[in-house]
Amino acid sequence: MIKRRPKYLNLFKIRQPIPAVVSILHRVSGAVLFLFIPLLLYLLQRSLASPQAFADFKTLVGNPLLKIILIGLAWAYLHHLCAGIRHLLLDAHCGLELHQARAASKAVLVIGIGLTVVLGALIW
Repeated sequence: MIKRRPKYLNLFKIRQPIPAVVSILHRVSGAVLFLFIPLLLYLLQRSLASPQAFADFKTLVGNPLLKIILIGLAWAYLHHLCAGIRHLLLDAHCGLELHQARAASKAVLVIGIGLTVVLGALIW
């Protein structure tokens, strides 16, 4: 018997379960944070150099595009933190049941986005 296999796999038509989405976003947020380390270190160095450099830093961070980037990085950090705590609890065998895993994944998404909105309001 010849099995018919799909010729291509459309990843946008596959519905992943919510724990898988949170796990994928955990990896993506970690990669984004790693890639933006040079920018964050540059901004930290600019803010600590001198009082004049701090004033220049405030002007630079006042740019709306940079504010959006910083809010995106804040989401990446907060999501990575919350998902990391969830993964640690899973490693400790807490929340392994399907309904618990789904509830924890939804909580990670809601908490990460909620904290980002609060922090974004402070940044803006």
